This record gives sequence, C-alpha cells and structure tokens, in this order.
Amino acid sequence: MKRIGPSKKTHQLKILAVSDYTSKELIQRVEDGQLPEIDLTISCGDLDPEYLTFLRDRINRPLIYVKGNHDIRYSSSNPRGCEDIHGRIIRFGSLHIMGLEGCMWYNGGPNQYTEAMMKKQLFWMKLQIWKNRPIHMVVTHAPPRHIHDREDRCHMGFENFRRLIDKTAPDYFIHGHIHQEFDRLDDRITRFNGTNVINTCGYTLFEV
Repeated sequence: MKRIGPSKKTHQLKILAVSDYTSKELIQRVEDGQLPEIDLTISCGDLDPEYLTFLRDRINRPLIYVKGNHDIRYSSSNPRGCEDIHGRIIRFGSLHIMGLEGCMWYNGGPNQYTEAMMKKQLFWMKLQIWKNRPIHMVVTHAPPRHIHDREDRCHMGFENFRRLIDKTAPDYFIHGHIHQEFDRLDDRITRFNGTNVINTCGYTLFEV
C-alpha cells in the first residue's frame, strides 16, 4: 500500500471532491484564493485531464482519481502529477482509501463493467482489503445500486458496491456519474448502513 500526504496522524482533513463537469465557480474560487486550505483533492471521474492538472498545480496538494466512462483521453494524456487509484488501496495520513473506476456496461465503451466483471475486480482486491482494514473511504465513479442511481442501464449503480459497503463498512463512499445540482452538502449525502454515500457531481468540500 502506498502512503501519500501527511505522515502524522491527522484528526481533521479538508477534502475537495470533483466529478462530471468543469465548474467555473470552482475555477474562480481557486484563481481568487477563496478556497479553504485543502489537504486532498479527489476526482470521481468524467473530467478532462487538463482540469485535474490545473487543480493539482494551483491547489498544490495531492490529487487522486478514478476514471469515468467518458475519460477516453486518459490513455494518451493522463492528468499530470495526479494518481490513478483504480483497483488499489492507498493511505493518506490515517485514512485507507480504495478506488474503483467505471460505470455499468451499456454499450461496450471504455471503463464499463458488468456486475460479473466488477465482482471479479473486487475478488482480486480481497487480499488488499483484508490487509488494509479498516477501509475508511471508497472512491468510485458509479454509485451503489438504488442509492442515488437511475433506472437506465448507463446510470444504474452496482449491486457489488452495496455488498462492499455491507462487508467493509467504510465511513465514506463517494461517487460521481449522476448529474444533479445541490444547494447544501447534506443534500448530497445518503446514509446507508452507517456509511455516508456522497454524490460529488460538480464539486463539494467536506471534512473527515
């Protein structure tokens, strides 16, 4: 497991989470220095690599990401200075963070998975998960099934993610993919079996 970020135990971390579309408001806040001090930026997918590079360079803090179903450019132009955590568990300070890319298979495009394919991905991570217990945060593009998702094939969540929450009980499960506008952080959060499931569409700030 790779450690990034602060080496000392951190009691309160400020996290910027982004996904799905470039936020002009966030760009302006970054340019004007109006953001609070950020410890870690997390992308839940479907964002241009140049946008992530901008956030990494201007905020000057680590940025980790998983890819979404529209991130087809990453094969030739990965975001500079950012770290792909798909299929891995990293440590940031005292947090164990697990990453899983992609969405439900709907037309055979990049970063699409059937339930069977995602189950296989989780099977190959079983030893990582066991070695790095507890898992504090799961970062995905798609949501869990029946939590924030939709009924069309593209925007269905994964049943495997619900089982992952049941088995690992993370404090946070953050995802993108489902486009929606929010006025408050609380509007983004659904509590499921003790886990805060957060839709990061656009951008949001939260502390852990």
